[in-house]
Formats: sequence, structure tokens, C-alpha cells
Amino acid sequence: MAESGKSSNLLHLITRFFSKKIRAVYYSARESIGEHKREIVVYQVEQACVSLQETRNEFEDTLERFKNLVCVNDSGLEHRYNLLNRQYQFCRAKSDAVGNRIKAIEEVSEALFVEWENELNEYANRTLRNSSKRQLKAARQNYVRLMKAMQKAESKIQPVLAAFKDQVLYLKHNLNARAIAALQHEFIEISIDISQLILAMEQTIAEANQFVSILVDQKALPGR
Repeated sequence: MAESGKSSNLLHLITRFFSKKIRAVYYSARESIGEHKREIVVYQVEQACVSLQETRNEFEDTLERFKNLVCVNDSGLEHRYNLLNRQYQFCRAKSDAVGNRIKAIEEVSEALFVEWENELNEYANRTLRNSSKRQLKAARQNYVRLMKAMQKAESKIQPVLAAFKDQVLYLKHNLNARAIAALQHEFIEISIDISQLILAMEQTIAEANQFVSILVDQKALPGR
């Protein structure tokens, strides 16, 4: 068992090493055509905002559809189940996109900060080096705040999805008026969860926009 654990850890380290090498080559290739890491970070954050906004819209639309569903009689329940299930699938797809965007931001930001840190030693002018070092510190602080906000929003997605999936399955297995009546109470709870999720996403989008504005400000990131 111990040997198996060591082998697994070694494989993880090797995979991580080569992943970093591959990313380094990728970023070098992008920079060779004039795309710097700062621009890639800005793009990834903007795309994450798009994913968050799309996810927020899907959940908001789902909340409205769910509200309509639990307020009708038992006619056409299977049709309504199909609509709600498709909405769940859309929400899940958008949620996956959010996670992928966050991971992309982490990867390129890590490369950006490592490069920036290393290049501080290339300054001949101490005043400029110290100024750039302060800017790096400020950028890192903003990045940490952004990632916390995004991870907080992402952490709220899965519990809501799980509760949403439960309701979809329950409706699927109980396509009758009794099931709809039972959903009335559950709707109150899930609607609160979705509302809180939407609020967290809106706050994260605002945080991301602030982070992007700092990155694109040439005074904050000279020469990046």
C-alpha cells in the first residue's frame, strides 16, 4: 500500500512537471506572436466572467421555470419534466465551463507572476525595481481576492445543482399532481439557494472586472 502511494505521488509530480513545461512552451509561442501573459490573463478572466454570467442567467431562468412548474396542475407533467430536465443539463454544462475557466486563469496567472518575479532581478535601476515589486505585490493581492471570490461562487454551484437534480429525478419518478404538491415546500428552499448563488456570481463578476481594469492599466503593470 505504501509503495502504491509513493508511485502515485511520483507520477503526480512527473505529470505536473511536464504540464508546466508544456505551458511554458505554449506561453512562449503566444508571446512570439505578440500576445503577452498579461493579455492572456485578461482574456481568461473576461471569459470566466462570460461563463459566470451565462451560468447566472441559466439559474435565474431555471428559477422562473421551476416557479411556473410548481404552480400548475398535473396536465402535461411529462412535457414540463422534459423542459426542466433540459434546463438542468444547461445549468450543469455552464457550471462546468466556470470551473474550466477558473483553472485556466490559475495556470496563466501563475506563469505571469513567476516571470514577473524573475524579471525583477534584471533591473539596473533600484527605484524602478522597487516600484515594479510593489506593483507585483498589489497585482498578487488583487488576484488572490479575485480567485477567492470565484472559488466561493463555484463552491455554491454544486450544492444547488445537486438539489436541482434531486427535484428533476423526483419529478421524473412521480409524474403526478401529488409530486407537484410535494415540490411546493422544496421550491421555497431551492429558490433561496439559487438566489444566493446568483448574488455570489454577480459579486464575483464585479471583482473580476476590477481585477481586469488593474491589469490593463499601464501604470499598474508597466511593460507586462
